[in-house]
Amino acid sequence: MSGHDSKYFSTTKKGEIPELKEELNSQYKDSQDPNPLIRALAVRTMGCIRVDKITEYLCDPLQRCLKGWFLCMRQWTAEVETVEHLMVLYSMARCIWGWLGRQWIWGRGDDDDPYVRKTASICVAKLYDINAELVEDRGFLDTLKDLISDNNPMVVANAVAALAEIQENSNRPIFEITSHTLSKLLTALNECTEWGQVFILDALSRYKAADAREAENIVERVTPRLQHANCAVVLSAVKMILQQMELITSTDVVRNLCKKMAPPLVTLLSSEPEIQYVALRNINLIVQRRPTILAHEIKVFFCKYNDPIYVKMEKLEIMIKLASDRNIDQVLLEFKEYATEVDVDFVRKAVRAIGRCAIKLERAAERYESIIATLCESLDTLDEPEAKASMIWIIGEYAERIDNADELLESFLESFPEEPALVQLQLLTATVKLFLKKPTEGPQQMIQVVLNHATVETDNPDLRDRAYIYWRLLSTDPEAAKDVVLAEKPVISDDSNQLDPSLLDELLANIATLSSVYHKPPDAFVSRVKSSVSKPDDEDYPDGAESGYSESPAHTSDSVPAPGSSSSVSQASTRQPAPTPPAPAAPVPDLLGDLIGLDNALVPVDQPTTESGPPLPIVLPSSTGQGLQISAQLIRRDGQIFYSMLFENNSQLTLDGFMIQFNKNTFGLAHAGQLQVPQLPPGSTARTLLPMVSFQNLSPGPPTSVLQIAVKNSQQPVWYFNDKIPFNIFFSEDGRMERANFLETWKSLPDSNEIAREFPGAVIHNVDATVERLAATNVFFIAKRRTNQEVLYLSAKAARGIPFLIELTTIFGTPGVKCAIKTPNPEMAPLFFEAMESLLK
Repeated sequence: MSGHDSKYFSTTKKGEIPELKEELNSQYKDSQDPNPLIRALAVRTMGCIRVDKITEYLCDPLQRCLKGWFLCMRQWTAEVETVEHLMVLYSMARCIWGWLGRQWIWGRGDDDDPYVRKTASICVAKLYDINAELVEDRGFLDTLKDLISDNNPMVVANAVAALAEIQENSNRPIFEITSHTLSKLLTALNECTEWGQVFILDALSRYKAADAREAENIVERVTPRLQHANCAVVLSAVKMILQQMELITSTDVVRNLCKKMAPPLVTLLSSEPEIQYVALRNINLIVQRRPTILAHEIKVFFCKYNDPIYVKMEKLEIMIKLASDRNIDQVLLEFKEYATEVDVDFVRKAVRAIGRCAIKLERAAERYESIIATLCESLDTLDEPEAKASMIWIIGEYAERIDNADELLESFLESFPEEPALVQLQLLTATVKLFLKKPTEGPQQMIQVVLNHATVETDNPDLRDRAYIYWRLLSTDPEAAKDVVLAEKPVISDDSNQLDPSLLDELLANIATLSSVYHKPPDAFVSRVKSSVSKPDDEDYPDGAESGYSESPAHTSDSVPAPGSSSSVSQASTRQPAPTPPAPAAPVPDLLGDLIGLDNALVPVDQPTTESGPPLPIVLPSSTGQGLQISAQLIRRDGQIFYSMLFENNSQLTLDGFMIQFNKNTFGLAHAGQLQVPQLPPGSTARTLLPMVSFQNLSPGPPTSVLQIAVKNSQQPVWYFNDKIPFNIFFSEDGRMERANFLETWKSLPDSNEIAREFPGAVIHNVDATVERLAATNVFFIAKRRTNQEVLYLSAKAARGIPFLIELTTIFGTPGVKCAIKTPNPEMAPLFFEAMESLLK
């Protein structure tokens, strides 16, 4: 290293680690090594040290590695005005190039190895994630844009990848493709590696052609990528072509493109099942926008006997979308075979697929009346509520065409009180229909029995209300009852599995990504999280000798109180505590990585509405909710209490109009806004966060964690269920106490306010991990003491500022934790212990 370079890291700034400085010196030296592999490795290593304080040290090596000989020549030739001037520059270039061959001066000049430049371009994206302002000030963004004109296609690909990554993290336009840039990218597309092609194609898919002619030219140059062996390249090419097809006006060109895209998509279905599934999820989106692409290839979606169930389910969906008058007979025969399979879920899906085809195509429903008799013969074999309810609806709807309709319905009357609510509602309506269509003596007796059961012997409000309405209609005006009950049905349409056009546009723009597999926009399940995880120093958790705590188990009046005792915390330990470390945050994801091999990660997180996230406890199972399943849990986020809910529609109905109500409870929890749940088609799910307020709906009596909830929608009755209120959701962020304050508060509370509880199933293996986990729930560390056992002191502040002073006693790694608390409100102790035991398990 030269004298100038040796001084680069000669001093250690405040807060720097000497070992890190030594490592940086080594990497800085390696960044000037004659071997390009070593130079590239040095820059990549420095870029992976995600510490803001060392970013300025990375700038100079990165600057040298980014610029190559070609960039210097391009900058010189930009000033050329005459041929003579150009010849002079050419002669100078030859002289300098020969000199570089004889003397190594990489430490003073720019890097001319493409491997180093492509590695350095990725490093810019990493540096931008740490310090965006520094990247912009040092001109790295302009350098990256210059690299798009590099003569090496892999450098171009990495520059595009880095710019795309930076654009995702920026709120202003960074990377915009122009007509000049477009030509460079299309040229590099034919020569770079497969993953470089993916990055370039993804960038090109965001380019909007000026007119139809330009769009045709772009598509023509991208079409050969459809024959690539890599599935990701094929899907990225399809995405790019679909985007440009929106601008092409020639029907012949569009038709030819559809023909060219079909074989590559069909080829994807000959891969292993995992790739098939990804391809099918993307094809599902494509056929919703361009069904003609695969209109003649429906046979490739026929299920094979050895297909995994998840592949079969996706194939069924696509077959329904591709069903037409031309192929419906073949499709129905295929569905008929599937209905005899052994997998129950697949059989249900196949039967529903037949019904959806009948709704979609009128010709597919011509023979529906002929199977009514066959269905009625199988009535005794039905054992599921949905199947029973469906058959009862058929009997009531076609009662005038079924000779023994009254006998069939009468067979259900004996078990009416024991039937699920879904069956009871359908039986009530079907009996009224039978009476209105055949007002003979048999139906008259049946209607009396059913109305009596539904109004007197039930506690279901929906069933009772419907029965009273029918009773009043029949007793007041039977003709009016016919107009209401036997009204003409609206035309049935099946759009339950069609996506909203705006959502479909967004998903098509994200083909070949997780978004197209989840069928959700990226911001619904992925968030870029930028944070740093600080490791607490040893002094944050001092042992007895350092903090003034006695190692002896004997306590004086000033010693730390033992579990169950009323003595106080040591006066000698009143020094200011070190800040408790924050809860460990999710690692910063690197969606880009390096084209030559670095880790990539996606971080799914919760979102305020319709989100994905960790599994929630089921509070209303689908067996109770007529196919509607609700999972929910109270959580605390950013100082606000939310009710996180997941709705799953396993019924055959499209559910909407959701409303929620909370009964009076100990903490007066109530919803602070409307329940925002979108329309739920069959088989769909939705997740939402409902903001909550507290102490608005208080119930008298002793404290309890029970929360009673009612949820309704426009298609089903009101569902009632219970949930548990975790007491820790009320722990506020300002619950940290100084040690002196902890001591004074402990002394000020009477001995009667000290309560202890054993947690036999809890185990503490590591102090740091336990403290971090508790800090994430606003239970803050105060101090620790070591005797023959380990003792931790913590503090928390619950609702309305109620302090909880906590002492945990255990032997590390051994089951059993003793928890002693002091609080001004000891009646809340049972709820506190319940929450604390849950946090420690």
